[in-house]
Amino acid sequence: MDIDVLIAELDAGRTIPGGSPLHAVMHEASQAAMRVTGELNGGYHEPGRVRELLAQLTGRPVHESVTLFPPFTADFGRNIHLGERVFINSGCRFQDQGGVTIGDDSLIGHNAVLATLDHDVHPDRRADMHPAPIVIGRKVWIGANATILKGVTIGDGAIVAAGAVVTKDVPADSIVVGAPARVVRSVHD
Repeated sequence: MDIDVLIAELDAGRTIPGGSPLHAVMHEASQAAMRVTGELNGGYHEPGRVRELLAQLTGRPVHESVTLFPPFTADFGRNIHLGERVFINSGCRFQDQGGVTIGDDSLIGHNAVLATLDHDVHPDRRADMHPAPIVIGRKVWIGANATILKGVTIGDGAIVAAGAVVTKDVPADSIVVGAPARVVRSVHD
């Protein structure tokens, strides 16, 4: 088993059984992610170096227009996809095994959590993990301390209020608040 096989299984939404060879590969990737984020969060770095470390974490180039303010944690890293002019504020935590995609011109507020995995509800299978992607459209604003859960798509232009817990898709150009998040109005009202 290798990281490419694991990512293909995760992207297909297949369960990763606890204790399986795929689970072991996931843990190896997590160790690599902790090494990179440890360096990223260990002191001040010029913006270019922050992007280099982010590229190392994700395993793909990061556009020069992306801005990340550490500290930042990702417990996998290899399934993060960033558009151009993305801003990620300090304290964000990405559990990206299931896939996190952030569209162009989107803003992620302080301490946001993006969680793409659930454990199995059955106690005998609790270590099994069920992935699903989070897709954040273009020109989205995620407020401070918001939590976005697995399988959620946030439409272009939407706003997720500070502290919201998003458990289902958010329509484009809408504003959601609360836990669980609910639409309160359009950005055009």
